[in-house]
Amino acid sequence: MLALLRPLRILPFAEHYSLTRFCSAFVSRMRYLNMLKENDAACVSALQNGHIFLFHHLIPLLQRSDPGTFRSVALSYSEVQSVLHRSGSDGSLLKESILIGCSEQNQAQFCLDVGELDPAAVAKECKGTFIDLRKAFFLLAGAEAHLVAKAQALLRWHQINRFSGATGQLTHRNQAGSQRVCSSSSIVYYPKMSPVVIVLVSDGKRCLLGRQSSFPIGLYSALAGFCDMGETLEEAVSREVAEEVGLEVQNIIYSSSQHWPFPHSSFMLACHATVSSAHSQLNVDHLELEDARWFTEEEITCALQIKAPPKRVQPTTVWLPPKHAVAHRLIMEWRDSQQRSKGTE
Repeated sequence: MLALLRPLRILPFAEHYSLTRFCSAFVSRMRYLNMLKENDAACVSALQNGHIFLFHHLIPLLQRSDPGTFRSVALSYSEVQSVLHRSGSDGSLLKESILIGCSEQNQAQFCLDVGELDPAAVAKECKGTFIDLRKAFFLLAGAEAHLVAKAQALLRWHQINRFSGATGQLTHRNQAGSQRVCSSSSIVYYPKMSPVVIVLVSDGKRCLLGRQSSFPIGLYSALAGFCDMGETLEEAVSREVAEEVGLEVQNIIYSSSQHWPFPHSSFMLACHATVSSAHSQLNVDHLELEDARWFTEEEITCALQIKAPPKRVQPTTVWLPPKHAVAHRLIMEWRDSQQRSKGTE
């Protein structure tokens, strides 16, 4: 007991500072990014020493790394200048770059849409190709996929918020692109995400997946829908499942969250929920979903073997969202829980 009462050792200032600095690399990056958002001059300087990711009409520039896989292309300021000049544009477009993050070495990361340039010429200069983001999610590593998604979402937000919704007047962005200000009223606008619930429903032995008519053939995912004004997470989950498949859920458990760039930047709130096996008969609203059905663990395991959209889809082929999507995480969590349950039986 006496050992617990030993006096605390006061660290010398230098040692304390070193320890704090070592433990706070994340805090250091966050404060650095915040400073760049608030200081235009510092942001310009960071841009000239940072990495820039190019888009063409919101389609990201990627580069093949291994067969079947791609990586995002991080260009230096001078490299982008060269690409712009060779494509017939002056360097003024670089001012439109938007801050999206920074590396662990505190090197700022930006994105830039070069939609006014010839995409083939830009891609050739950069030894890459512009690939639709939905397809890119199956080709990129996790960290890169999230960074590219954030970049596209911010680029889109700026494109559709050039005018104030209150006054109709032009808005002007700060250097980092973290806000826009109305030119007449000084109203400040910040990028927004729409809250969306996404839920994997289980009856104990099966999980429920659905598909919309807009999905690629064979793709099934967890049920999802936008939150209504004033709803809680639980209320939104219950309502969406009732509307789409006619089930009343119970035991709603929060899993995780994710930014999703579609359709116009969503904040996905992922949950698991259960229904009684005695009340699992589906009544699908075909205005909401093209199809919905129950899947066994074996069927899910089989679908998980398909790592990318199949080139030839058979009528019975079922494939699932990419591993970067929170829907994939929900499905994996359910599958793993089923396997653990078998192991304890």
